[in-house]
Amino acid sequence: MNSSSASPARRRPWFPGIICALGATGWAWCYGQAELERNLKSWIFTAIPLLVLVLNFLWFLVSPRFSWRARVGAVLTLAALAVGGRMLLRVEGTVDGTGLPNLVWRWRAAAHAGLATAAPTAAPARPATDDPRLAGAADVPQFFGAQRDGIIRGVGLATDWQAHPPKELWRQPIGAGWSAYAVVGGRAFTQEQRGEEEWVTCSDLFSGRLLWAHADTARFFQWQGGEGPRATPTVEGGRVFTYGGTGLLNCLDAQTGERIWMRSVLAEQKLENLEWGMSTSPLVVDERVIVTGGKTPGAVLFAYHRETGAPLWKTGADMASYASPIVATLAGRRVILSNNAAALAAYDPATGAVLMEYPWGEAKWPKGSQPVLLPEDRVFVAAGYGMGCRLVKVTAGAGGKLVATELWRGMRMKTQFNSVTARDGHLYGLDDGRLACVDVATGERRWKDGRFGSGQSLLVGEVVLIQSEPGAVFLADARPEGYRELARLPALSSKTWNFPTLAGRYLLVRNDREAACYELPAAPQP
Repeated sequence: MNSSSASPARRRPWFPGIICALGATGWAWCYGQAELERNLKSWIFTAIPLLVLVLNFLWFLVSPRFSWRARVGAVLTLAALAVGGRMLLRVEGTVDGTGLPNLVWRWRAAAHAGLATAAPTAAPARPATDDPRLAGAADVPQFFGAQRDGIIRGVGLATDWQAHPPKELWRQPIGAGWSAYAVVGGRAFTQEQRGEEEWVTCSDLFSGRLLWAHADTARFFQWQGGEGPRATPTVEGGRVFTYGGTGLLNCLDAQTGERIWMRSVLAEQKLENLEWGMSTSPLVVDERVIVTGGKTPGAVLFAYHRETGAPLWKTGADMASYASPIVATLAGRRVILSNNAAALAAYDPATGAVLMEYPWGEAKWPKGSQPVLLPEDRVFVAAGYGMGCRLVKVTAGAGGKLVATELWRGMRMKTQFNSVTARDGHLYGLDDGRLACVDVATGERRWKDGRFGSGQSLLVGEVVLIQSEPGAVFLADARPEGYRELARLPALSSKTWNFPTLAGRYLLVRNDREAACYELPAAPQP
């Protein structure tokens, strides 16, 4: 019989073959894109097989090769699987920073089942003021280090953790949230979600013992980012300033946790919350406490009197993003620098007057990385989601304004929501989940290595301390010659987006499930 007269049912299934070949080609192309960010890669790697399956299933339904009974049976089987999956599985956040949903059995206990949800009502406990370990501790009163630049000064760490392992002082469950710890006087402050209450907690640094807790009825939730507060407390002048996930700005007594004043920033200003919640850690400048606004276009920074909470000024015409404002001196002028949704902006601390706006990136994508101050009035900014990084130089302009001039831009540091530190003319940070070293002068990447996911990092002398997304802590050389891992510690065991806090030799780590404190070995004295 001539092949052209063969029945349709016996012809070769060319359509499924072509679809599978195209899918494999798409996978190979995506894998070969070195600078394509891993979150986009993960979605593509997931979407291609699903698309191949859907197209082949549609072909199966219309192909005369199969009987109507087989096709009806396949549809019913697929429907049963969909209904069964919906009944048996639920989404619990994301797998990691790529944003893919994390599917778990519906009967699995919630992460915080059994965690106390009633704030203590008894008189707050007191830490031991004569503890000799206080001599080895240091104050870290705010987010991202004492100077909000990710650099831990005055600490020398031993890097051979095999010979001199870190000592675990305590480990305990903690409420949900992505806040880090602030440490002052042997007290560790953080924020966490417990039930329908947002807590500010104060614990003893060396034992983890709860000293006091302040609770507000507030809860932020977003299916990818989960629940709970995101910002880190700021401790200044015996007071603790916190910014909750729904925009509650608290001023608490650092000794007792008693509220001194509170502002509901978003509600008072009629602002819509950000997609992933308010993440700004309060900035204390002179007598002002400064936080960012929300998603609604308009004023982006708000200043309140640190003693009374009275509004002082509001400024800008942008939308807020997820980075925290910092104090900077640029072109001889002291300013507040803020990485907003559409622009890097500088403001007068006293009046809030806008001194500079440098548009960069896309306002629709989050900017969660801190601006990096560099010598010669230069500022480095970076983000993920295809925005990359830029270096600008700030000069004095007309009428007291400042002008930012771009020196270079590139895709060699894609930070997503970690932040970068600088040392000896080089930048160190997680470029799409891998530690990278970039030359400040040229923007060229010297090296990129390791796999840390959506983790965080700090610079400690000549080493980078990395909190990886899976939970382990690493030490690596901060040298432009190449990547070298020095040590690792299995500190946590689940998804960790929180910044680590190094208070002298005491390392505080936490995520949305547990917290721990380690005493790190000191470097040998010469």
